[in-house]
Amino acid sequence: MPVLGEDEIRAGIAGLAGWALVDGAISKKFVFGNFLESVMFVNRITGAAEAANHHPDVAISWNVVTVTLVTHSQGGVTTADVAMAAQIEGLG
Repeated sequence: MPVLGEDEIRAGIAGLAGWALVDGAISKKFVFGNFLESVMFVNRITGAAEAANHHPDVAISWNVVTVTLVTHSQGGVTTADVAMAAQIEGLG
């Protein structure tokens, strides 16, 4: 799976509100009402990530969940990352 160029990445996330290209990965911060809602969101991500066998980096800080996607084995953002971002967007 080839690494996407910057223009391809930006085009891929253009329709995904809040996703940005940051340090060679795509990332978004999701804000919730409290810690429990944040953890519940991460649990929803888990099923989608396992089904796709493509796992994001996830950081929880009380009511903010930061999701970062990059295909480490390829050394950059691929179509799998963009597709996972779209799936995660539907879970928020």
